[in-house]
Amino acid sequence: RKINHLSRVLDLPPENLIKSISAVPISRKEEVADFQLSVDSLLENNNDHSRPDIQIQAMRLAEKLKCDTVVSEISTGQGTVNFKINRELLTKTVLQQVIEDGSKYGLKSELFSGLPQKKIVVEFSSPNVAKKFHVGHLRSTIIGNFIANLKEALGHQVTRINYLGDWGMQFGLLGTGFQLFGYEEKLQSNPLQHLFEVYVQVNKEAADNKNVAKSAHEFFQRLELGDAQALALWRKFRDLSIDEYIRIYKRLGVHFDEYSGESFYREKSQEVLKLLDSKGLLQKTIKGTAVVDLSGNGDPSSVCTVMRSDGTSLYATRDIAAAIDRMEKYNFDEMIYVTDKGQKKHFQQVFQMLHIMGYDWAERCLHVPFGVVQGMKTRRGDVTFLEDVLNEIRLRMLQNMASIKTTKELENPQETAERVGLAALIIQDFRGLLLSDYQFSWDRVFQSRGDTGVFLQYTHARLHSLEETFGCGYLNDFNTACLQEPQSVSILQHLLRFDEVLYRSSQDLQPRHIVSYLLTLSHLAAVAHKTLHIRNSPPEVAGARLHLFRAVRSVLANGMKLLGITPVCRM
Repeated sequence: RKINHLSRVLDLPPENLIKSISAVPISRKEEVADFQLSVDSLLENNNDHSRPDIQIQAMRLAEKLKCDTVVSEISTGQGTVNFKINRELLTKTVLQQVIEDGSKYGLKSELFSGLPQKKIVVEFSSPNVAKKFHVGHLRSTIIGNFIANLKEALGHQVTRINYLGDWGMQFGLLGTGFQLFGYEEKLQSNPLQHLFEVYVQVNKEAADNKNVAKSAHEFFQRLELGDAQALALWRKFRDLSIDEYIRIYKRLGVHFDEYSGESFYREKSQEVLKLLDSKGLLQKTIKGTAVVDLSGNGDPSSVCTVMRSDGTSLYATRDIAAAIDRMEKYNFDEMIYVTDKGQKKHFQQVFQMLHIMGYDWAERCLHVPFGVVQGMKTRRGDVTFLEDVLNEIRLRMLQNMASIKTTKELENPQETAERVGLAALIIQDFRGLLLSDYQFSWDRVFQSRGDTGVFLQYTHARLHSLEETFGCGYLNDFNTACLQEPQSVSILQHLLRFDEVLYRSSQDLQPRHIVSYLLTLSHLAAVAHKTLHIRNSPPEVAGARLHLFRAVRSVLANGMKLLGITPVCRM
């Protein structure tokens, strides 16, 4: 309504206004207006307008606009026209929308209208079989999951792919190592750990013993040539590892639609080499390897090796084959790779190579890089297995919960501890720019005060227990006149901004906008919880306040789920 009204006064189509009007971020210091119109972004050719000029434009515009049943006050700020909405209308509209839209609140906003539905592939996590699942894989897992969740919430069709390191010389070593040091029952009961131990042991052995190294090389050659016995052992390693990964990812709240891997692209990468050759792009080196010169002028920094001297393919060749295969299979509009920033150049080269091979969809591929985390250790030392991290989180959280007097008797303390602990880990990781490196600290993840995932979970559980205590009998109808205290108004104004925060995260794929929004929401809820009592209030006041708290909990839960956090109802 406010948009249509403005659109008539300004003689501009409503869609031009949608991006220029925003909800005003709440301020601790003073009461603020509800919406602001940025005059700067309305004036088409921005560069011609000096600051004072914009201020005059804002004043003129404010004079043209009249207050009505919707807008109760109009003022100007720095290059903006500010609107205060009729308080009762604001209350009613926001709360109704939150409750009606449920998990879709904020996603039905005009900001997202006219968004084409896309097919999106997200590749993330991607550990190497029999090697460490290090912190980089953990970051890739939670960031990729967030991006997939966000895209899915916006109505896109998302395919989540885990691209395993399941081929290469390490399997020659593993095959030989298993024949020397392997135990079938250990492999069945704890495949990831047993394969890792065998791998470490055979590597030591191969360094001292030429025969072991030689038989590892032979085993890998048998694999490459398709020897049935060697392949059967390899497949057993892979399948058992995937079953175990699925179980552990489930604890993280993560799932994949496809477990792909480098092994799928052995033959296909040979086709890539043939195609590069037929286009005259392959160059043989003195060492017998094959390279592609992406600069076209011999610049050594843009030479990419695509084949070893023995004719086998490399990581880059397999990535190109995988991209072509996925395009054929999914016909994607966008493919997102989530890996650490060390692979930035690798992906630039892969996308460039696809481009010069004539695949113009290469521009639909995107690499989302993230920074390095230093110093994450568990009781068993450096992170080797994802399961160690999850167990560490659970253990630390259980200890925390045991030491706090307010901890409720829980039906399943292990599960609650894990969910709260994961929230702590995810919020710690998502608070800054994804590209930033940071030093990891368990104490900081679990600090009891401050802006942590524990605080978000605590707020959610507390709001849930309000609903349990007072029941939902109040929630049929409520009187908006009962929610006019500044604490209520601040919450309503903040709820009004949720769509803009989702929009920002959807534009730059950074979760930090949502994180800081949810932390602010939790602080506002804490203040309101102290001042807006439900017990001993008149029924209609109690009912209205319960409505408000229920709306807060609903939006908090929506935001947490997008980030990959499962909200807890008691803690």
